[in-house]
Amino acid sequence: MGHDHIRYDILAQDALRGVIRKVLAEVAATGRLPGDHHFFITFLTGAPGVRISQHLKAKYAEQMTIVVQHQFWDLKVTDSLFEIGLSFSDTPEKLVVPFNAIRGFYDPSVNFELEFDVPLADEEEGEAEITAYPLEAVAKTEEAEAGKTE
Repeated sequence: MGHDHIRYDILAQDALRGVIRKVLAEVAATGRLPGDHHFFITFLTGAPGVRISQHLKAKYAEQMTIVVQHQFWDLKVTDSLFEIGLSFSDTPEKLVVPFNAIRGFYDPSVNFELEFDVPLADEEEGEAEITAYPLEAVAKTEEAEAGKTE
């Protein structure tokens, strides 16, 4: 069995996603961005939990970048995702974006940028590894292996 390690890389990325969550929650509470702040948020359109229109999905098959500045509405933030209304070519759209789908966050007003390691869907194929098993399956496997050694 492999060595157990604390995954500081994952912990750090989760903490930095918390920065985005907190900033967006503040904007949702006040209804506006302070000063000249505005955000470029890049996310994977095919990530689990992302909800965008078929039109946007067809146009942005892998990832898209949205700008949160003056014209947005219905911003809602939960522990795991945010929802926002934006207009694309004069068409109003509602987007739902889990924080785990975000690849990048940039606020050019203060030159603040975050990048995250989020593999594209095709990068994940073939590399997926089952890291958690139902307890029943583990017990059955252990029983079967014990039977082989007796």
